Amino acid sequence: MHTVRDIPRLEHIPILVRAALNVPIKHGHVANDYRLRRALPTIRFLSERGARVILISHIEGADRQGTETLMPVAQALGKLLPHVSFFHETIGVRARDAVRNLLPGDILVLENLRRDRGERMNDSAFAHELAALADVFVQDSFDTCHRAHASIIGVPKLLPSYAGLLLEEEVRELTKARTPKQTSLAVIGGAKFSTKEAVLDALLKTYGRVFVGGALAHDFLKASGREVGKSLVSGMNDDAVRNILRNPKLILPVDSLVIPAHVALTPRARSNARVASVGQVHSNEVILDHGPATSALLERHAQQSKNILWNGPLGNYENGFVDATNAFARSVASSGAHSVVGGGDTVASIENLGLLSKFSFVSTGGGAMLDFLANGTLPGIDALQ
Repeated sequence: MHTVRDIPRLEHIPILVRAALNVPIKHGHVANDYRLRRALPTIRFLSERGARVILISHIEGADRQGTETLMPVAQALGKLLPHVSFFHETIGVRARDAVRNLLPGDILVLENLRRDRGERMNDSAFAHELAALADVFVQDSFDTCHRAHASIIGVPKLLPSYAGLLLEEEVRELTKARTPKQTSLAVIGGAKFSTKEAVLDALLKTYGRVFVGGALAHDFLKASGREVGKSLVSGMNDDAVRNILRNPKLILPVDSLVIPAHVALTPRARSNARVASVGQVHSNEVILDHGPATSALLERHAQQSKNILWNGPLGNYENGFVDATNAFARSVASSGAHSVVGGGDTVASIENLGLLSKFSFVSTGGGAMLDFLANGTLPGIDALQ
């Protein structure tokens, strides 16, 4: 895989960079600039060598419709880097004119890719319009490399293409994480068994212990005959779940934090919660987090491990049930193990706790990280070959 270091000439060259600028926006301002800071090395590398840098990205608000604007992102980037500007279109004559007006070292942020239907559809005409903006393409958005979108797999067919420094780092670190050399623990949380089956199969072959947590664990508890009440389950492939259940490396929660199903998911719901051992959940209850015995179990495994891989929260994180997730974050941070972590809520936990520096590598990918761990590559990476 060739990287930006291999581009033969940079000065004056217009370079199209697919960056990961999908950051949370609140009241018209960037609420968390972590992803922006991770994007800086590639942007700086190009800009400081005189390239004319054109940044393209998607951004999604709470409605996940892709209608948000990247203007606040450009403003935030302008506080981190010099010579940053924003243009309110993505393709077309006026966008090309904006690129032509750039000076060496300038950085131009174009509007949200997903405002155009052609991005998600991998529309050839849209890909050609993007490619017309530049002479070289750089892929630095690992978090979207599992998507078959125009800016991911369409543009590399049309321009000389290279990996950015963040993408290079993601591939290097996650490749090592696929085959740990010493005592190892993998923890997979979140939900949707269908999106986790492949990575669980892969990790159970290479890791010493694999813990399944979050709503994903409900599928396994139910398949093993344990009551999960009205908890979220995937409607999964029972045979596939039972096949994984037979693996002696698999670890499941031993207790849960539950509330009555009729109680609304608000911060006050915790006052109605109780800790239930596995098998002691009532039919009218909902599991929302792991209990203290499970956290203690995970801490013991973390302290015994030299390599820890973690993706996905261990409870209903977005609704405030964060105890198990935060407890495991602290366990990993104090373990001394080589630790690799990814997934939005997972990273949010360790960042909120001030523990980012305690982890060996923090991936910008959620689903992309899982797919890479399962397959060793992604469509957006293959497109660069």
